[in-house]
Amino acid sequence: MAGALPVLYSFRRCPYAMRARLALAVSGEPYELREVVLRDKPAELLAASPKGTVPVLVLPDGTVIDQSLDVMLWALRRHDPQNWLAPPNASMDEMLALVAGNDGKFKRHLDRYKYPNRYPEEAAGDAQAFALLHRTEGAAWLAKLDGTLEGGWLFGARASLADMALLPFVRQFAHTDAAWFAAQAWPRLQAWLAGFEAGTLYAGVMGKHAPWREANAQVQC
Repeated sequence: MAGALPVLYSFRRCPYAMRARLALAVSGEPYELREVVLRDKPAELLAASPKGTVPVLVLPDGTVIDQSLDVMLWALRRHDPQNWLAPPNASMDEMLALVAGNDGKFKRHLDRYKYPNRYPEEAAGDAQAFALLHRTEGAAWLAKLDGTLEGGWLFGARASLADMALLPFVRQFAHTDAAWFAAQAWPRLQAWLAGFEAGTLYAGVMGKHAPWREANAQVQC
């Protein structure tokens, strides 16, 4: 349809959806935002992507992109004004390897630290000890990131795809126990996260929107 926009199904606090919105915002690609309630997913989302997770980007020609990193790459390959795909000190393969580490082992520890009651069989009756174990494991990953941030960003003196793919997850970890996070000896990591949260890009993708339903007015971004 002439003039149709890509449609992004999103959930404001989901770190996967957040990273997709960040890339779409910095690319300048216009799209229609559909904020969803994950416990009451609209039929249109499930028709586009039966797995029912966000983000899901539906292009005007019907193409569906339902992996967050793929949404980022789609947007940035169309327009990358801040050169997120070409940081000073890394190749694309190096960035993707770091993202894979975040989305694999670190995300596993994050989930079990933040939501220990979701894993009763693994916790063996002691959810608190289970959460603290996974906090310790996740902290080891964060300490390594702190050591890479000498230039202020993961791969040099400016932001990259890797920074914006990881920051939403580090934010979620940090806010699980903000006092504990602030007490850790990670000055570069803490400054990296604080700068991100204070930035206009972050503010621009974190506005609150009413849940989308087909009868609702569109929200264009």
